[in-house]
Amino acid sequence: MAGTDRRTVLKLAAASAALAACSPAVRVSEKHVAVIGGGIIGASIAYHLTKAGMKVTLLERGKLAERASRGTFAWINATWAKQPRAYHAFNQDGLLGWHRLQSDLGIPVRWGGSLEWFETDTRQARLAEQIAEQVEWGEPAEMIEPEALRELEGKVDFTGVEQAAYSPNDGAVDPVLATEMLVAAAIELGATVQENCSVERVTPNANGQSVLQTQCGDLAVDKFVLATGADPEATARLAGLDIPQRSTPGVIVVTTPQPRLINRIIVAPGVHIHQRDDGRIVLGEQDGAPDTAAHMERLRDRPNRFPEQVFADQHAMRILSIAEQYVPGMLDADVEDVFIGWRPLPLDGHPVLGTSPANPTAYLAIMHSGVSLAPIVGEVVAQEISMGVAAEVLAPYRPGRDFAEVRRY
Repeated sequence: MAGTDRRTVLKLAAASAALAACSPAVRVSEKHVAVIGGGIIGASIAYHLTKAGMKVTLLERGKLAERASRGTFAWINATWAKQPRAYHAFNQDGLLGWHRLQSDLGIPVRWGGSLEWFETDTRQARLAEQIAEQVEWGEPAEMIEPEALRELEGKVDFTGVEQAAYSPNDGAVDPVLATEMLVAAAIELGATVQENCSVERVTPNANGQSVLQTQCGDLAVDKFVLATGADPEATARLAGLDIPQRSTPGVIVVTTPQPRLINRIIVAPGVHIHQRDDGRIVLGEQDGAPDTAAHMERLRDRPNRFPEQVFADQHAMRILSIAEQYVPGMLDADVEDVFIGWRPLPLDGHPVLGTSPANPTAYLAIMHSGVSLAPIVGEVVAQEISMGVAAEVLAPYRPGRDFAEVRRY
């Protein structure tokens, strides 16, 4: 397939978004595409495929956004960790995509930026270097002093903080709500959605299609997209390809609605914090589970819930206690949910996007930074499948590449 440059892809994305905002999808192809996985990536791809005029069926083995998407901190960003430059630019495109979705579908995104700092002088110096690099790459970030920090967040305790990185373009979203709104928009445009419908195996038929054998019956499709998150077995079983992952768990705590305490994303030593428009405060731990044999055994089956409520309460209190150092009053908040999230993280830290070398009807969409990238991934993947054009912006992320372990996060 002929390649197309990134600027052309993004122009097409913007044009298709504007068109779909004005009118329902017109079926331009009788080809049937299934999207397997009802998280935020699968929902975005299903929505954009339907908007492009494809016949789309979204299959989710449980409920929408009940796993990786529910267990994410949902920070929309293109910050220093997004390396190298091409990947950083891809995430910038993701932020622009969120503005389009906010305009087209009314998905609520809380913008306002992020404030980030570290404990040690050495790491702070490195952060300043990384922010200078961000500025070179077109990100309006800066290191700011305590007085400016207090002007931005008057209820945050910045004691001992000499500087923090301010990234004003960042935002946060409720990933479950966003997923549900994307799916609702896809249904309105003609997509079919089936929850509690696990895909067990894939077999070819005489027409060159793939037959998805599911709990809900067999489904013949011309193409299927695997948006199965942190489930490496699914890619091997359904696409014939082993994608090396180092998926890691992290605890997400959500409080009941609280009075306004913070306006931006706070990325402090040991904890991430943001507050949604509805007042709920979302907290994510930075370090993850201890690397011990006992914890590995407890987490072997990748649970999303603690085995007993007392353990969930203990972890919530631990994370709230860290947050209390920076946002006084956090310990007074009632906890609504404690969830163990599993990040889909390919070994090199980058997305896996493209047709499986082992099955031309299988398209993979597995990634970390799923929330930041969801809009642009949905747009570009839909273009590749509906138009048959290879997008150059996805060239670094193809499934057939050599995966080398790189620890950036």
